[in-house]
Amino acid sequence: MSESILRYFPLLSDIQKEKLSQLKEIYDTWNSKINVISRKDMDNFFIHHVLHSLSIAKVINFLPGTTIMDAGTGGGFPGIPLAIIFPDCEFTLLDSIEKKIKVVRAVSEQLGLKNVHPVRGRIEEEKGKFQFIISRAVAALPEFARLTSKNISHTGNNIPGNGIIYLKGGDVTSELAQLGNKATVWHIKDFFAESFFETKVIVYLPV
Repeated sequence: MSESILRYFPLLSDIQKEKLSQLKEIYDTWNSKINVISRKDMDNFFIHHVLHSLSIAKVINFLPGTTIMDAGTGGGFPGIPLAIIFPDCEFTLLDSIEKKIKVVRAVSEQLGLKNVHPVRGRIEEEKGKFQFIISRAVAALPEFARLTSKNISHTGNNIPGNGIIYLKGGDVTSELAQLGNKATVWHIKDFFAESFFETKVIVYLPV
């Protein structure tokens, strides 16, 4: 496992460390069968995928029992690393592509993640209610908010409160303006020193 993860998350339990350390080998095996992660990204797997996913844990500590949907999860990010960090929360990982959900299902089963629920489906058609919707830039943020705001429940005690937590790169100024500047933005470079995060942000939109 990358030393960066241990440096930024020093309080991980032995079980969490073990599960995180297994991710690369499991994804290497599955990626050779079903390509869900580019070779370049696999060479930087722990930084580009695992640590990037875990950046969300730097801005919110999900309370036990929190329900979270990772919309457009792809191969399972950010949902699977966060499910390891927050074992008492329930994560629904949604994607419309069957082969990606097959990988998510296999990875979560191999890791014994009972709090991960893989679902094949389209965001537009999902009717479930969740306290948070998380994602890694599957669409422009205003469009994503339009599609997923229907899925956010109004019960819960997290701080910040229920809403969308979105991982995105580059300049988000115009997208935030379309949302009436209601969002909060954190720059991941303020948490992690790696150059990969220089232009990466976390956007929180209360709904």
